[in-house]
Amino acid sequence: MTTLIIAPPPTPNGDLHVGHLAGPYLAGDVYARMLRGEGQGVLYATGTDDSQTYVVTSAAKLNLTPEALCAQAARDIQDTLKLTGVQVDGFAPFDERYRATVLAFLTPLFEQGKFEWRTVTFPYDPVRQEFLVEGLVGGTCPVCLSGSRGGLCEACGHPNNFMELLDPVSTLHPRHPVEGREARILVFPLERYRAPLEAYYARQEGRWRPHILQLVRELLAAPLPDFPVTYPVTWGIPSPFPGTEGQVLNAWVEGMPASMYCSATAGEAGGLSPEQAAALWEDPQARLVYFLGFDNSYFWGVVHLALLMAHGGRFVLPDVIVPNEFYELEHEKFSTSRGHLIWARDLTRDVPRDLARYYLALTCPEHHRTNFSRSALEKLTRERLLVPWAGLQRHFVPDGTGPLPVTPAGQDAARRMAERLRACYALETFSLTRLADTLTQHLQRLYREADEARAQGHAPSGDLWHQLRVLLHLASPLLIDATASLLLDQQQPWTALLDESSVTPFALPPLVPEPALA
Repeated sequence: MTTLIIAPPPTPNGDLHVGHLAGPYLAGDVYARMLRGEGQGVLYATGTDDSQTYVVTSAAKLNLTPEALCAQAARDIQDTLKLTGVQVDGFAPFDERYRATVLAFLTPLFEQGKFEWRTVTFPYDPVRQEFLVEGLVGGTCPVCLSGSRGGLCEACGHPNNFMELLDPVSTLHPRHPVEGREARILVFPLERYRAPLEAYYARQEGRWRPHILQLVRELLAAPLPDFPVTYPVTWGIPSPFPGTEGQVLNAWVEGMPASMYCSATAGEAGGLSPEQAAALWEDPQARLVYFLGFDNSYFWGVVHLALLMAHGGRFVLPDVIVPNEFYELEHEKFSTSRGHLIWARDLTRDVPRDLARYYLALTCPEHHRTNFSRSALEKLTRERLLVPWAGLQRHFVPDGTGPLPVTPAGQDAARRMAERLRACYALETFSLTRLADTLTQHLQRLYREADEARAQGHAPSGDLWHQLRVLLHLASPLLIDATASLLLDQQQPWTALLDESSVTPFALPPLVPEPALA
């Protein structure tokens, strides 16, 4: 069985900042590394979402063409993923094969009558004679009254299509008047899929994080809105459907085929033929997992899910969607436009990336907004990670005496510890915060027990060495650099360690150069 992990392709309107990293990308990386460590098949993939109108608005502010911004941002994003240790199996290019994959997914739905025609009213800039959609228009969310952009409210997660935004304003030309103007477009009638959506989510109660399930309940409490398949704007993939000449595909309708293309790219990189890679999502044994920001839950958890259902069982449906909330910087939302951010690559330049990954895991916004603070990073990583790690280095020193015996009691302790850590990785209870906290707890526990043994004139026993070895294997998806340098068999699933009756002491490397602890 292969697990297909998707972190939604980021909009290439800039590099990844720390808020991005603390969200889906680190979580997806840690989960993928855990599966690889268990010997399971996994493909973790992403790419870039070039069709988003946010590319247009960002490019205008930077005095660049959208094409140039996409090209530069895609390179930056790919480099940043590598620098931060996010190990994707494939990073899909936005190329002709991408476009062909999108059209191959949507065309059968059009031909089968799954899309319908609607004449709807859009915000319109009469000065520039342009329709305003998605990132091109801002206003007030009609559901929660927060400031919002077109298409979706980041605060409450509800859609706001067409003229639903209150007091709409052009993003690029806020002084221009905005009026309503009709256009005939294709839509995907979500209400048709109410019954299968309700049945699907009835099976998820108690398995997924509560906020996304709350959003779905709110959406299903009223008629589901029509989802625009095409838009009367110029940025995006030109619509191929008769009657939509001069329109483009809504960037959000690309989400599922884009993810399929990302998986296919990863599959080909791993040695599959193009035909085998293209069929990954058609394998009924495959497991599909999304890691994403809560603000994208409507698209991925309702629209994209219904689009998959519309194909009549051809494609695998997501097993779990793991959303995260917003990550703030000094208690304010990360903002590229205001310069209120820390680029992810800059953080790993200034801070050893194991420490950065540990802190982001400890403070990641799993259920509510959390905050990044440089002073807190320094304090928490020192107290909870560096100090106990340095203590272990002092006590766990190989003396060349050879393998040490591990008793049944030591095996039992290691197994109990592993169960608690493994629960942090299980999708239904997935938590980077608990992973980092549980890791700290056991580092400190092993340090105390080794310290007590030294105080009594004894070196750490084989039982303690065994537990340390198991702990480091289970920490390896997060602390990637320190564990990679250990003399551990990285090809051996960590579960095989639990029944070992002896352990050979090994050198525990420093997490950071010694002066950092001075």
